[in-house]
Amino acid sequence: MKSAAQTRKTILAVDDDPHILEVLEVRLVSAGYDVVTAGDGAEALHVLATRPVRLVISDIRMPGMDGMRLLEEMERRGLRLPIIFLTAHGSISGAVEAIKHGAVDYLTKPFDGQELLARVAEVFAKAAGAPAPVAPDMAESGLVGQSQAMRDLAAMIDRVAARDVNVLILGESGTGKELVANLVHRRSPRKNGPLVTVDCGSTPAGLLESELFGHVKGSFTHAVKDKKGLIEQAHQGTLFLDEIGNITMEMQIRLLRVLENHKIRRIGDVREIQVDCRVIAATNADIFEQVAEGVFREDLLYRLKVVTINVPPLRERREDIPILAEHFNRQFCAAQGMPPVVMPPETMAYLMAYPWPGNVRQLRNALEAGVVLCSDGTLAPGDLQLPLAGKGPDRSAGSGDSLSLDASEKAAIVRALEQSNWVQKAAAPLLGVSRRALNYKIQKYGIEIPKRRAKK
Repeated sequence: MKSAAQTRKTILAVDDDPHILEVLEVRLVSAGYDVVTAGDGAEALHVLATRPVRLVISDIRMPGMDGMRLLEEMERRGLRLPIIFLTAHGSISGAVEAIKHGAVDYLTKPFDGQELLARVAEVFAKAAGAPAPVAPDMAESGLVGQSQAMRDLAAMIDRVAARDVNVLILGESGTGKELVANLVHRRSPRKNGPLVTVDCGSTPAGLLESELFGHVKGSFTHAVKDKKGLIEQAHQGTLFLDEIGNITMEMQIRLLRVLENHKIRRIGDVREIQVDCRVIAATNADIFEQVAEGVFREDLLYRLKVVTINVPPLRERREDIPILAEHFNRQFCAAQGMPPVVMPPETMAYLMAYPWPGNVRQLRNALEAGVVLCSDGTLAPGDLQLPLAGKGPDRSAGSGDSLSLDASEKAAIVRALEQSNWVQKAAAPLLGVSRRALNYKIQKYGIEIPKRRAKK
């Protein structure tokens, strides 16, 4: 029989950011692992020399001894331990190179906690000679819920992931489109390649071209060195274009050419570079209406939407709300080092009846606030800090009547705008949606913004 010391799964987490170390420790300890931490490569080597460790999770870029040098020094000392690298998008190429030199995997920051635990479990399963654990339910993959809508979504992801075609993900703000994109990549033949995410909604149009295509030194002011674009970084992997409906007509033309001939040209360069990446695009806008209005190219749309995945809004899968609420409850309480709080029937009824214009993101934000603010370990409706919390949500919302839902959503938006003095930038976080999504809803419902306060 093995001793406890032999069976204990100790993980060394290495990062110069104390917050990242804290998140790693909470996640891993809550899953039953022993964790030791180090702030850089040199400290990590000291830990490895003084106690047994079975897995290293390390940032790839750190001051002093970085992750690559740590890997090299471990090899030189005969420490043949599996190592998972954490990396930002700008250093994905370095992480891919590290895998060629012995690293077992990498995660891009900010990483998903469930994905981290899944990768760690795979490493230990492989070391034990056992098959990688199979997720017993959708929650293990990040898709939380048991409704038919979510089961259909999970089945669609499985079918689409196996085929190397471009994908368009449609859904309202806060429904989890980025999570779906991640799952498609992780289950695809390109899963060992990079997943590069581009937020087209928040990147200024003047910078987006350089971000996507890169540039050569001297091509414009401040271009002091060559820069590899994100499309090139996604080579042999997946490029996720979030909020694709926001890009300019000129950028649409350039993207269309990439999709047609799989070549890019950096700004200021005369050479073309061959790229091989799968493209996943997402939007919360009515992109077909944008095509009809002439603001989005139809030929680009059909290049992007070889397959379309529709992510359902929360109001269309209300039976998942209790499951989601308990999931977030456990998640946030574990992060705070406290037992899960109690959600009495009146709180659950409140959650079930609320219209959730911000979908799962808004529910998640509300539960996180509630866990922090509740007293005596019991979550009351008022702890959720939702718009209209004092009046209570529209109880007819649970009936599936779209007119009642629209009325409740409009009332929630107006209340949030009133609370924030009609400043959309301040109202959006109250609703758990982006400013762009809020502006779309204001136009949809014809909400009048007082002229003297019409600020965005």
